[in-house]
Amino acid sequence: MTALVEVKGLDKVFGGVHAVEAVNFSVEAGKVYSVIGPNGAGKTTLLNLITGLYTPTKGEIRLAGESTARLTSNQLAERGMCRTFQHMQVCMNMTAIENVMLGLHLRFNSGLLATLFRLPSMRRNEALARERAAQLMEYVGCGDYLASEASAMSYGALKRLELARALAVDPKVILLDEPAAGLNATETAALEELIRKIAEQGVTVILVEHDMKLVMGISDQLLVLNYGRVLAEGTPEQISQNPDVIAAYLGG
Repeated sequence: MTALVEVKGLDKVFGGVHAVEAVNFSVEAGKVYSVIGPNGAGKTTLLNLITGLYTPTKGEIRLAGESTARLTSNQLAERGMCRTFQHMQVCMNMTAIENVMLGLHLRFNSGLLATLFRLPSMRRNEALARERAAQLMEYVGCGDYLASEASAMSYGALKRLELARALAVDPKVILLDEPAAGLNATETAALEELIRKIAEQGVTVILVEHDMKLVMGISDQLLVLNYGRVLAEGTPEQISQNPDVIAAYLGG
């Protein structure tokens, strides 16, 4: 099967220090691919490189066969790549549904004149965006907050709201940076079920996460980073039995 995301010879140097070095991997469509490793291993840097927030020092990233070298984060989103962040990016001065509607701007763009003069096309697109945002909130389990301010939502619900906004771009691949951070056991179990549901619908998931129970239970493949380099790659069973991984990360 052709890879949806391909990373070849990827390096990122900050002030002479390799944050990511000689990283190679590929992810097939519809799979859950997790990136794990100790703090400072380069996991978030890798996500920032893939999503266009950082420019690689060396190497190549391809999305559906197309080089991403000259593409901005917005252009990558237009091509079906989106992400969530380790620190939530929720607009607390907006309603929950308005936050999700922000993610729909790429699909419902009426243009400047339509917006300024409130033309029928703009009002129609706004109604469609609100309807779609409500559907996405129901999908991720935030349906009880349709009329709520974001500031009134629980932490776990805000995490799911971020996922709804990311899904609003109708992604081919979604990158999740520590989505279970700060969640209790019940919320983490619900998150695992949601990620599995997203993948079953054909969306590729690239997951950075420290919760090893979640990672091992949901991943098709894992990449282990250590000091910016690939320590191991394989299935959950292979990784859990890898002596290098056990020594460096799992605490053996």
